[in-house]
Amino acid sequence: MDFIAELEWRGMLHQLTPGIREHLNAAPRKAYIGFDPTANSLTIGNYVQVMILTLWARAGHHPVILFGGATGRIGDPSGKDKERQLKTYEELDANLESQKAQMMELIGVGLRGVPTKYGTGAREVGEEHSFSVVNNYEFYEHMNVLDFLRNVGKTLTISYMMSKDSVQSRLDTGMSFTEFSYQLLQGYDFQKLYEDYGVTVQMGGSDQWGNITAGTEFVRRNAEGKAYAVTTPLLTKADGTKFGKSEKGNIWLDPEMTGPYDFYQFWVRSNDADIPTYLKTFSLRTKEEILADVATVEAHGPDNNLFKQVNAIKHALAAELTERIHGAEGITTAKRVTDIFYGRGTTPEDLQSLTAKTIEGLRGEIPDFVVDRAALAASPTLIDLLSDTTVTSSKSEARRAIENNAISINKVKMTDVEAEVNTGDLLHDRFILIENGKKRRYLLVIE
Repeated sequence: MDFIAELEWRGMLHQLTPGIREHLNAAPRKAYIGFDPTANSLTIGNYVQVMILTLWARAGHHPVILFGGATGRIGDPSGKDKERQLKTYEELDANLESQKAQMMELIGVGLRGVPTKYGTGAREVGEEHSFSVVNNYEFYEHMNVLDFLRNVGKTLTISYMMSKDSVQSRLDTGMSFTEFSYQLLQGYDFQKLYEDYGVTVQMGGSDQWGNITAGTEFVRRNAEGKAYAVTTPLLTKADGTKFGKSEKGNIWLDPEMTGPYDFYQFWVRSNDADIPTYLKTFSLRTKEEILADVATVEAHGPDNNLFKQVNAIKHALAAELTERIHGAEGITTAKRVTDIFYGRGTTPEDLQSLTAKTIEGLRGEIPDFVVDRAALAASPTLIDLLSDTTVTSSKSEARRAIENNAISINKVKMTDVEAEVNTGDLLHDRFILIENGKKRRYLLVIE
């Protein structure tokens, strides 16, 4: 695989430094992307860069993941219109360990079964394996402020640093010396990785171009070497809004923060206009398969109604990514919950197999009612429960719904108008799923 050509057809190439094509064609190379541990989980926004590292390795090169144990304590001003709130060292260290565990898994899955010079889908850290992980805190933990100013600060001039977009965009709102110094740290990172690990390429989003090219200057001036840069366009939705958010907020790669169902549904519910970009950015199927799906989505319209085909493409993309991020269990859960919503023959056993957290996640997806535990312990009739929670507008409507086989409790059809409901009907001792007809679903939450 030609890495640059791969980025080009995927629409993932924004800028590069001259000579990099020849550099990559000459031998397997090492490239890095930096991640600052500002949260305890990566997001799907970060996953764009994970894909770049994955494609880099699939092209026969060696990815290096640099975690910002040091730079995270400063805060990257790129793309920010005001000063960041600094996190405690303890929080940053905990975030770093959490993100590192995630990254080891994500890169390992992306490379599973893919031969490289350094191994096949290895997840350990080290030169003999398919990727490496470095914490940039090791570059600075024994450096005092005088060493920093003398050896790092002397590398770039104020005018050079002031010319960067990340600085220019903040001249009106202000920037502290702390954030102004960020590009010095990132530049020195590149120098250290070049000297100690043989890394010759830095990659990142287009908003990082200034910081990355500062790093190539550090390599040129201080190490008398040649380094290269590649950036990808910032991913936005077709309507211009930020990629990676839903109505509930960020889409995290941690299943405890964004469950498999919500992750799956993010892709399924995406605007059709965004799907070609998502396919080219995130799918690991063959180029021919991806471009065929892109053509189908782009052909969809009033004169060529391909709704079913486009819907199937969305579900296939959602399944591919959910299984890659959340594993076989995650995609099974996501599909089960989807089937529950859309009535695709789910059984009571399917519903009972869902975890309490997954069922809790249905709140907001479907109407939910809070019922007092003491009231349920008194074994109200099903008719009373339906009318009291406004699942039906009245007791007479509740009776008719039961008689017409429209009511199900936890996927079990209710036919007895005298039936009672009690704590024995609870899922995980807290929930009851009520269905009225094929499309109306309600969640009772017992408190």
